[in-house]
Amino acid sequence: MLKKCLTVLSITTLTAALSACGGSTQTTGSSSSPSATTAATASAAVNAQKPEFKALLQYGRFDPNTEVVAKFLNEKTGYKVTYDMLPVENPDDKLNLLMANKEQYAFMLLTGLQYSKLASSGALEPIDELVNKYGTNMKSVISQNSWNGAKLNGKIYGIPQTGSGTVVSSSLIVRQDWMDELGLKAPTTRDELYMVMKTIKEKKNVMALSGGKSPLLPEIMPTFGLTMVQSTLTTGWQDVSGKLVNAVENPNMKTYLAFMKKLYSEKLIDQEWSLNQPNKVIENFTSGKTAIISNGYFNAPIVQTALVKNTPNAKVASLPYLKGDDGKVQVMASAGINYYVGIPKWADKKEDIIKYLDLKLDKEIHKEASIGKEGVHHKVENGNYFPILPIFNDQYNNASSFLTGVDEKNYPIYWQARVRKDPILTEAFNKNQEAAKGNTVVDPLAFAPPLEAIGKNSLKLQKLMEDTFLKYITGAEPLENYDKFLAQWKADGGDDMTKAANEWYAANKK
Repeated sequence: MLKKCLTVLSITTLTAALSACGGSTQTTGSSSSPSATTAATASAAVNAQKPEFKALLQYGRFDPNTEVVAKFLNEKTGYKVTYDMLPVENPDDKLNLLMANKEQYAFMLLTGLQYSKLASSGALEPIDELVNKYGTNMKSVISQNSWNGAKLNGKIYGIPQTGSGTVVSSSLIVRQDWMDELGLKAPTTRDELYMVMKTIKEKKNVMALSGGKSPLLPEIMPTFGLTMVQSTLTTGWQDVSGKLVNAVENPNMKTYLAFMKKLYSEKLIDQEWSLNQPNKVIENFTSGKTAIISNGYFNAPIVQTALVKNTPNAKVASLPYLKGDDGKVQVMASAGINYYVGIPKWADKKEDIIKYLDLKLDKEIHKEASIGKEGVHHKVENGNYFPILPIFNDQYNNASSFLTGVDEKNYPIYWQARVRKDPILTEAFNKNQEAAKGNTVVDPLAFAPPLEAIGKNSLKLQKLMEDTFLKYITGAEPLENYDKFLAQWKADGGDDMTKAANEWYAANKK
């Protein structure tokens, strides 16, 4: 989850190559047995007239054309679809080349930046009328919020695809056996956390908290009123009296950095914070070098297994989400649009393409394409979906790659089968959601379309922010220079991002 550091797509040569392109696609036949009924024969005849499509997906470490889901969709819809994938390295350059060559894709799964660039260059077909005419299922299961998030200059160029709903990914985890040994209670405020960290360092002679690369800790930031959603660090907007303000412009950001600098100077946090990769942080915890880390629920099985292997009697617990200075708990959660499904301007048979994409959102087809057959791939207990292993992993591990829009009400329920594949994973996920219930905060731009100013400037400004903040925390640069950083951030595109964010927000906030 998560949310998305992407290379901005360069399409400098594309516009000139966007004249209409002719071409035809082959059709595929469908045979019936000698005993087939007249109705079945008629149905086969209809299927025989359906065109074949080629689709472009994001990178994955598997062959999509051999997947059970691909074969199921071909059989159930009557359309035969074959798939290509973008490469893991330089995907945007490859996409640029494919579009310049007018590659005959029926539809493409695009990131927000890719969608924005292709739409603005004229490479994508506006689909408003097609969806209104043929998108019965789409209009029923995709929210207006999401459709609004696909609008660029008043037109929709792609189907917005959300995912698992509102999810809290991370929490602070602690060596509970050490907490018990030292008689420490779980902290509920930032000051209590500080005292726990101080005691652990003094009594156990280990670093209290390890982390790496990002200077922004999602479990501590909200205690300063900084609800900067972890999966959208490249934006990081907050509603302040009805206007969006970037978190770096919040005066409390400087206070947060001062607190982190204090922890660093007292050696309560990892002295190699600016160098650590995520795997190093996990290793520090599982090898007994640190007592606390911020950990995603998806890493829980790895952490638990490695820790118990190294220390059989060790115990892990999640700390409560901390109260802020106002006494309230705020927890950052991810939500919003993950991808867009676009149709190239030169694609043939656009009506059939929309019909196919709409058919995939038929309730039964969508459900089986997501989690398989009940009794074979999953089971239902008290309204909850559980995977049947190992067949679920074998045949449906990559199912989400074939999504082209989701049933926004039901898919988050289906999706939870994926976090019930391992009891440790399930427990970690459930604990996070339950502990955060009623206190989650979502990025106000979660359902915004890709905004050009943010796409253009966010990556370089994120790097500027991360590099500078790490210098403040480690003492390599005095925190008194914060105003200098902020002036540079604004001049280098921050003001442009703020303007674009507020223009959209003013027109769309409820």
